Amino acid sequence: MSADLTPYLNFGGTAREAMEYYASIFGGTPEVMTFGQGGMEGVDPDLVMHSSLEADNGFRIFGADAPPAMGPTPVAGNITMSLSGDDEQALTGYWQALSDGGTVRTPLAKAPWGDSYGDLVDKFGIAWLANITGAATEG
Repeated sequence: MSADLTPYLNFGGTAREAMEYYASIFGGTPEVMTFGQGGMEGVDPDLVMHSSLEADNGFRIFGADAPPAMGPTPVAGNITMSLSGDDEQALTGYWQALSDGGTVRTPLAKAPWGDSYGDLVDKFGIAWLANITGAATEG
C-alpha cells in the first residue's frame, strides 16, 4: 500500500502556461486535459480541467484553471510551495528560475538558523520558499 500528497494549484486561466513553466524549471512534461476534452459544458473548453507534472527529479505538481462558477481562484496566501534540502546548486537554480518575473519577498541568503532561506511569489501568484540546509548562498 502507498499514499501520496501532491499539491494541486488553481489558476485563473493560466494553468497550461504555469505547468509548462514549472516543467521548464523542474523537468518533465505536463499532461493536460481541457474542459472541452472532459466533455464539460458551460465552461471555456480551452481551460485546463486537470494537469499533472511528474518532474524528472521526483517532484509532482497538479494544476487546473478554476472557472468562475467554482468561485474565486485562491493563489498566494493559501499555500506556499516549499523547496528544501542540501543540493545547493539545484535549489539555487530553482529559486532563480522561479523568481524570474515574480516578486522576491525575502532574498535567498544565510539565515540565523544556519541555512540559506528565501521566499518569493512567482509570476503566476504562487508563493514559494527555499531552505537550503547548511548553505551559504547569497542571491
